[in-house]
Amino acid sequence: MAVGPRTPVADELAAWQNRPLDAIWPIIYIDAPWIKIRSGSVASKPVYLAVGVDMDGCKDVLGLWVGDEGEGATTWMTVLSELRNRGVEDVCIVACDGLKGLPDAVTATWPKATVQTFVIHLIRASLRLAAKQHHPAVVSALRAIYTAPTEQAAEQALADFTAPESGQRYPAVVRTWRAARNEFTPYLAFPPEIRKVVHSTKLIESINARLRKTTRNRGHFPSEQAALKVLYLAVRELITPKARDVNHVAAHWKKALNQFSLFFEDRLNTR
Repeated sequence: MAVGPRTPVADELAAWQNRPLDAIWPIIYIDAPWIKIRSGSVASKPVYLAVGVDMDGCKDVLGLWVGDEGEGATTWMTVLSELRNRGVEDVCIVACDGLKGLPDAVTATWPKATVQTFVIHLIRASLRLAAKQHHPAVVSALRAIYTAPTEQAAEQALADFTAPESGQRYPAVVRTWRAARNEFTPYLAFPPEIRKVVHSTKLIESINARLRKTTRNRGHFPSEQAALKVLYLAVRELITPKARDVNHVAAHWKKALNQFSLFFEDRLNTR
């Protein structure tokens, strides 16, 4: 990362990026929106973003990191290791996209963590592969999979979707869901209260929307440090104590937390 003159914002950003974190997190969402940075020429680079849900059911932006061109599991390993070094000892669920190698990076960092692919990402990826006039039918078929009460019922719903009419029309959709099976299956074992928290990506998407709004009219940034300062200022309001009420995950978080404690046994009781 390029180092420029120190400013109050730069000092604040450095302190925020290195602050200690809670040891235990029920869930952490990780994603990588893209921005444009000039380094000789203008290039698109991923911004590695980690958002945690703490024991009180409030979200916290754990960090922002600008990576090289092309999102990679190796860089994610570095990011996750930094979170561990800042105090994160255990995470119950890490929700992420289907990047190859990312589940291995997660389990290498937190061996007990359950890796869960974003359900909404699977749905959106499927709709990109389907003709618009068929979206209602595809959505209905996919809903039967991700709302199935058991893994067996989900397998049957997927088998129904792979029947000749749909399976031959959209083989890439079928392949998408089968390829994500290992990281999607844990979702089916969660009780409803945990499913609601995992299924919703409003937390991460609201922050992504804030970042997109911030960067939309800028075209590109002159350096990684300049980008990080602007992005940090964009999310700062989300990580202040006064924002905790509006950043609450769910109205019934205590019910969800009770289910986390039961489902993951005593891992949350080490707080």
